[in-house]
Amino acid sequence: MEFNRGITGGALVGIVALGTAGLILTEMMPAQIVLMMVTPSMLVFGLLCLVIGVKHGEYRTTAR
Repeated sequence: MEFNRGITGGALVGIVALGTAGLILTEMMPAQIVLMMVTPSMLVFGLLCLVIGVKHGEYRTTAR
């Protein structure tokens, strides 16, 4: 499977959507808090991990 921006972005949004839905449906905390605080932080953390992962992959392919 070849990852491009569309597939990668869709996977990131899908994972965050599943996490958000799970938190809302299990009623661990009010939905307003999940949508206003948790979901944006999940997106930022996911993007940060994605960037670090891509840069590490680039390093691994050029370091040989």
